Amino acid sequence: MTATTTAKHIPADWRDFFALTKPRVMSLVIFTGLCGLIAAPERIHPVLAFTAILCIAVGAGGAAALNQWWEADLDAGMKRTAARPLPTGRIGRTDARDFGVALSVGSVLLMGLAIGWLAAGILAVSIVYYAVVYTIWLKPRTPQNIVIGGGAGAFPPLIGWVAATGQITLMPVLLFAIIFFWTPPHFWSLALFVQSDYAKVGIPMLPVVAGEKVTRRQILIYAVLLLPLSVLPWWVGGAGMVYGASAFALSLLFLALSLRVGLRERTGPDDRMKPEKQLFAYSVLYLFALFAALVVDRLVGA
Repeated sequence: MTATTTAKHIPADWRDFFALTKPRVMSLVIFTGLCGLIAAPERIHPVLAFTAILCIAVGAGGAAALNQWWEADLDAGMKRTAARPLPTGRIGRTDARDFGVALSVGSVLLMGLAIGWLAAGILAVSIVYYAVVYTIWLKPRTPQNIVIGGGAGAFPPLIGWVAATGQITLMPVLLFAIIFFWTPPHFWSLALFVQSDYAKVGIPMLPVVAGEKVTRRQILIYAVLLLPLSVLPWWVGGAGMVYGASAFALSLLFLALSLRVGLRERTGPDDRMKPEKQLFAYSVLYLFALFAALVVDRLVGA
C-alpha cells in the first residue's frame, strides 16, 4: 500500500463521506443498473426494485471509498483529484476504509436477503473486482488496467437484470459486454489529456507507457468493435427496432468522434486536445442514451 497521507486531518461532515462514493460515477452505475432491471422480461415489486438499485448504488459507493482509501497519496499528487476528502485531510484514512467496508458488506447482505443470493454474489464480485483487482493489482502494474478492469463498471445492468429475473441469460451478458468495450475509449480519451497527472504519480496508463499514437489506435479499434456489439441485442431478438436504430446511430457518432482522435497527431504542447475532450464528454452521454433507448424500447414493446 502507498505511504500514509500527510495532510492535516480536519473534521469531516456528511458531504465528505458522500464525496467518497464518487457520486458522478455512481449516477451512471445507478442508471445502467436501473435500465437492466426495467429491460428485463420479468417485473418485481417496486419496493424490491428500489432495494435492488439501492444495493447497487451503495455497493458502488463502498467500492469507490475503498479505491480512494488505497489511492489517497496518488490522488494527492494529481491535479484533478487533489481536492478529494482524503488528500485534503477532511477524512482520515481509517475512517474511509471502515466506511467503504461497511457500505460494501451491507449492500451485499441486503441484496442477498431481500432480492436473492445470485444478484448479491455478482454485486460482491463487482466490488472486489474494482476495489482489489483493479485498484490494487491492475492499475499500478499494467497499461492494460482499463481493459481488464473495465469489467468492474460493466456489472450494474447485469445485476439489475438478475435481480428481476433470478437468472443470467444472453441479454444481460451483452449489456455487460457493451460497457466492457466502451470503457477503454472512454477512459483513454481522458487519459490523453491528463496523462501528465498519471506520469507524475507513476500510474502506467497507456499514453504514458506506450505513447499517444498507440493509445489513439487502440481507442479507434475499440470504437470499431463497439458498433456491431451495441446492435447485437436487437440482432438476437432481445430488443426491438427502437433500440436497434438508436444503438446504430449513437455508435456511428461514437466511431466518427473516435476517428478524429485516432487519426490525428498533436500539433505541439499548446494543443488543447479538443477532439479528445469531445470524445470523452460524448462517451458519457452515449452510455446514458444507449441504455435509455433500451428502456424506451422495452416500454414501447410492452
